[in-house]
Amino acid sequence: MGDSHSWTAAPAAAERARSVLASAWSCAITADGGREEFVGAHTVAEDGRVLVGVAEDSALLATAILAPRGQPSAVLEFADVAPVPVRDRIRARLWMAGSFTPEGDRLALRPTRIVLRQPSGAVVVDLDEFAAAAPDPLAQAEAHLLTHLADCHADAVERLTRLVDHASLHGAVRVQPLAVDRHGLTLRIERTRAHGDVRLPFHTPADDVAQLTERMHALLGQAAAAACPRALQRQRTDRDR
Repeated sequence: MGDSHSWTAAPAAAERARSVLASAWSCAITADGGREEFVGAHTVAEDGRVLVGVAEDSALLATAILAPRGQPSAVLEFADVAPVPVRDRIRARLWMAGSFTPEGDRLALRPTRIVLRQPSGAVVVDLDEFAAAAPDPLAQAEAHLLTHLADCHADAVERLTRLVDHASLHGAVRVQPLAVDRHGLTLRIERTRAHGDVRLPFHTPADDVAQLTERMHALLGQAAAAACPRALQRQRTDRDR
């Protein structure tokens, strides 16, 4: 079994849902018993409506044309996939149910029910909170930030493990950056047959990449300070020999 997950200083459900929408590249749409996959076809309006561009031969478009009052019911599913290769790369799933209405050459879905499932469990997202929420300011840059951290700064990831409780690192064979948002960094700790996540919160939220750089330096400073007592203990042991 995996470890329990810690989401200290994590985004609220509505913000997390908007972030999944902002960063997802594809979605699956189920309507009238049929299911279609769309890649690079959706955008999100400020009020949370999902706009989907469909081809002329799309079954979804035919359903919208033939549906009573032109408003077919549909369920949209989005998967939030970790950009760094880890076990169980699906970090969250988002389902949105509602009805489609034509808007120009696109179909628009205004959600009537939203469910966000994360490792900590599923939650129904309040529609008013969702409409008022904005994506995390780092959502669009997260994939590049995490892959750069994993590929070019593995030493920094190793240093950050000094902030993790020793029990959580027992038997660890690999540690990778799993997620980052304005509130903190999440590390995935993998063992031979299990894995768990550890949250490292920032001292204050980061609203852009420049602020994120400062927050990461602060975490690395905390990690260096956490290592000092161990280094002092080694020095004392060496002197006593």
